[in-house]
Amino acid sequence: MAVVEKSASASLDANQAHQVAAGNLYAGEDLSAVAPCYIKSDGLVYMSDGAASNEAAKFHGFTARATLQNEPVTLFGAGSRFKYSAGMTPGATLYLAASDVYTDAGNLQTTTSTGDTKGTAFALNATDIVVCRTDPKNG
Repeated sequence: MAVVEKSASASLDANQAHQVAAGNLYAGEDLSAVAPCYIKSDGLVYMSDGAASNEAAKFHGFTARATLQNEPVTLFGAGSRFKYSAGMTPGATLYLAASDVYTDAGNLQTTTSTGDTKGTAFALNATDIVVCRTDPKNG
């Protein structure tokens, strides 16, 4: 697994943003900027984790900014563009990263994970990603 290091200035491209969920939607934990997230069965938003094929492996959209627990959050989905990293390979598919003792949830990696075998985003160029799917399990 090769986790893609997120830029300290990761951000949403407002010209290419497609909101998928907003309004009465709150963070269930502190969320990082440009983190893949899911809406848990408790109705709150958490960062996605590809470690297992379970609820945490769901994906509903990316955050545009860091959000503290219990604050309102908006998620952005398929077609949204984000500044994400540096040195990525254009066209590379990116998957929900499996969290472990070294990596937190809410990241992307360059290889498939148990929870994401189809891919969630792709590298548009060396620094930007585009969300390509809203449900890693079903396309």
